[in-house]
Amino acid sequence: MDAFEYSELIKELENKLKNIKSILKPEQLEKKLKEIEEMENDPNFWNDPKKSAKIQKEKQAIIRRLEKYKKALQSLEDNKDMYELASLEEDEETLNEVFNDVNELKKIIRDLEIEVMLSDENDDKNAIITIHPGAGGTESHDWASMLYRMYLRFAERKGWKVEVLDYQAGDEAGIKDATLLIKGENAYGYLKVENGIHRLVRVSPFDSAGRRHTSFASVQVSPEIDDDIEIEIEDKDIRIDVFRASGAGGQHVNKTESAVRITHIPTGIVVSCQQDRSQHKNKEMAFKMLKSKLYELELEKRRAEEEGKPKDEMGWGHQIRSYVLFPYQQVKDNRSNKAYSKVNEILDGDLDEVIEDVLIATQK
Repeated sequence: MDAFEYSELIKELENKLKNIKSILKPEQLEKKLKEIEEMENDPNFWNDPKKSAKIQKEKQAIIRRLEKYKKALQSLEDNKDMYELASLEEDEETLNEVFNDVNELKKIIRDLEIEVMLSDENDDKNAIITIHPGAGGTESHDWASMLYRMYLRFAERKGWKVEVLDYQAGDEAGIKDATLLIKGENAYGYLKVENGIHRLVRVSPFDSAGRRHTSFASVQVSPEIDDDIEIEIEDKDIRIDVFRASGAGGQHVNKTESAVRITHIPTGIVVSCQQDRSQHKNKEMAFKMLKSKLYELELEKRRAEEEGKPKDEMGWGHQIRSYVLFPYQQVKDNRSNKAYSKVNEILDGDLDEVIEDVLIATQK
């Protein structure tokens, strides 16, 4: 890196921080933080545990964003000061350190960009992910299981917790359906961009002739909604079925119909839960899953109306990403229009860059 490249990069990072500041509004956040601290000093504040917990969560989010912004700002100023000093003294060793540090600075500011983007009202919620294989039998069932593993590994890399709410194995391989509840900081904010159709191109391991196959699987992501969000579901609009759980669980699951499936007739949404041995608990979780999906559907409708999209563009029907394993290796996302050669790493859960590029590309 030479002096000109460094100067151009610093200008770019300064502009990014200006944009971040205009969105983040740190002065307003500082003011809000003081208001919350004043509320906490009121003894009556703690009488409502639900309300106080919600405000505490908001406080922590504000503190986190302010700290990241101040760190980025300070790091940028420190880097510029060190460059100026090293340039005056013609200290090549220090200049090389400054050039190396600016790459770390780019990462700090990128992390802050993502933090600012994940500020919608539902972004900090847990995520419910449902994976459905497309047409194609064993091949598509196997592709669905590859996506299932990818999200498990992604959650593991992020340090998030995962609960398997529903898992229906394929007849020969893979899965027919699976639903995961992923719990972690900004889980829905990150995973919401996974909504849509995922396409796989490869030589099928199930084809003895070694032919190339194209498979599809849909991924649906909903925020785990809070209990205080009212979603009205009428009895006439649903059908409830119970069946024997197909997952692991010993003799118990083979003898009792503990799994629950709920069909919402007006929308065609179907949810299943076989997480627990208790039919009552599975039914309770299935209703929560249904409410989350209906809530997400309503959000999709509102977004479509705001953006002037026709009705057929709503929902989970868009192809968003292709994973090509043959004749070359590449993952291509249709929203960021970026391609990645690290296919095996992505399928092993290394999704941060892919997801963050989509968040940046779709930011207004």
